[in-house]
Amino acid sequence: MLDLTTSNLTSRYSWETLDQDQDALRWLESTVLPPYLSTCRWFAGKARQQEAFRVAVMHGIALGAEAVAFLAIVEVVYADGETERYLLPLSFIETDQPDASEIPSKGILTPAEFDQKSGLLVDGIYDERFRLALYASLAGENVMPQKAGQVRFYRGRGLAADDVDTTVVSRVLPVDSSNSALAYGMPHQPEKYFLKLYRKLFQETNPEVDLVSFLTEESQFSHIPAYAGSIVWEQEHTPDITLGMMQLMVENQKDSWSQTGDYLNDFLYAVPNRLFTIREDVFDRVELLGRRTAQMHLALYSPKSDDNAFKPEAFTDEYRAFIIRRIEALLERRYAMLIDNYTRLDPLAQRLAWVFMEAKEMIDEFIEDFRHRPLESLRTRIHGDYHLGQVLATDSDFIIIDFEGEPESSIRERKIKHSPLKDVAGMIRSYHYAVSAKLFGSTETENIDPDHLQRVSERWYNLIRDTYMNAYLETIGNPHPLYKNSNEFNFLLLVYLLEKAVYELGYEISYRPAWVKIPLKGIMDVIREIQKIQTADPNRDSEVPRLQMGLLETKKQ
Repeated sequence: MLDLTTSNLTSRYSWETLDQDQDALRWLESTVLPPYLSTCRWFAGKARQQEAFRVAVMHGIALGAEAVAFLAIVEVVYADGETERYLLPLSFIETDQPDASEIPSKGILTPAEFDQKSGLLVDGIYDERFRLALYASLAGENVMPQKAGQVRFYRGRGLAADDVDTTVVSRVLPVDSSNSALAYGMPHQPEKYFLKLYRKLFQETNPEVDLVSFLTEESQFSHIPAYAGSIVWEQEHTPDITLGMMQLMVENQKDSWSQTGDYLNDFLYAVPNRLFTIREDVFDRVELLGRRTAQMHLALYSPKSDDNAFKPEAFTDEYRAFIIRRIEALLERRYAMLIDNYTRLDPLAQRLAWVFMEAKEMIDEFIEDFRHRPLESLRTRIHGDYHLGQVLATDSDFIIIDFEGEPESSIRERKIKHSPLKDVAGMIRSYHYAVSAKLFGSTETENIDPDHLQRVSERWYNLIRDTYMNAYLETIGNPHPLYKNSNEFNFLLLVYLLEKAVYELGYEISYRPAWVKIPLKGIMDVIREIQKIQTADPNRDSEVPRLQMGLLETKKQ
């Protein structure tokens, strides 16, 4: 029976029977979990009105001969919207255990007493016994039967045979994100493996595990942190739920966004002197990234795969309707946001916004063209959230990371097959952001006319974009079944560039009005290409609406 006269969790029963201790679980749900989860970076429901917390499932994990930890599945019910589920490992560390004093405050749920034994109820990741139990289970490919299905540990090729039966060291990585990260290694190499525990759970396998395991197990593409294993909750007649994934650690270098910013410094310092400077090694790195991107897409192109999740598919009416709904919904909201915030924009952004809104008829016609145009190109699984920040730069190469997909999309949407050009569009837009943010946000250029900066940044961007695209096309091969021909390639690239830039526009209007010109310029580039396509169409019944491009013309400096 639970003692309710204390603010701490006090139970007459042993810790090992927590999953059956209904009074203790109710105390957790009502008193401990609401304030604790609100302090956790990975809890996404802070801004929503929370109505209830429920410990829905408790999976037992043995910590040696007698001790046990639990993988708690916590359901959070809100006043509005869907219930969410979170993974919360729970461990009990008695006061007299050597590492009890080393638990950080953010890992302590509450002081607790079970069967007259005092200690701390903690997030299990801060208990070394729990961390080592996860590693041993992955190495041993353990299957742990539970009251609700089973927890299965899968071992991947990335976990070396020599590291299965050996002394292992572990620690919690200081990663403040939507997941938790654990590092494993040996005394001579303390950080060799990286285990990501997924905190917010979805009723399907995580797309990152699907993609990383496929690339590691089924292809020769080596420019990712190799798949070393995963933890999956399996139940009959229910989709599997991914709880965690382990990969090889990679050298801790800058991401390519930071590296590109470094490369841009030379360019930035030359601009006030009216010099145009790009180092040759910048082109070499951009070419290499173009090749690595194409190699990733070739590895994911698997027409002979037995796994339907990776077989290429055509551009179906259903898929086109899905993309069109996304773009049309984005456009409707962005038009309204631009009207409401027009006076907050600087003169250059205002001119770009005006031309964008005047091009509505042309964009609508382009979208209808996408709905009906015959397309023989193919769709596959892709990275899904590809930009410079998702590519780690080593001394001489690149490592591509984070295959979870767009954060704001559902798990099901993240598994939809797209043209790989969606990834290409994301990287192109990332390069555009890199140069624009550097030139428009630096003190060295703050007194230079914005129109001049726009022209200079466009010249750098065009050179880098063409370098990246040429390397990509050369590596992917032309023709390739993914892309029927150059006309389809160019058309589809415009579709994804339009979607990406319009998506970016909403964020900048809301949070960084000074940067609105960056996505608007990206939209303008797409509009110009759409106009070329429509003007050259011999089957067109009416004239292409004339764009007011004169609004963008300024006196040359």
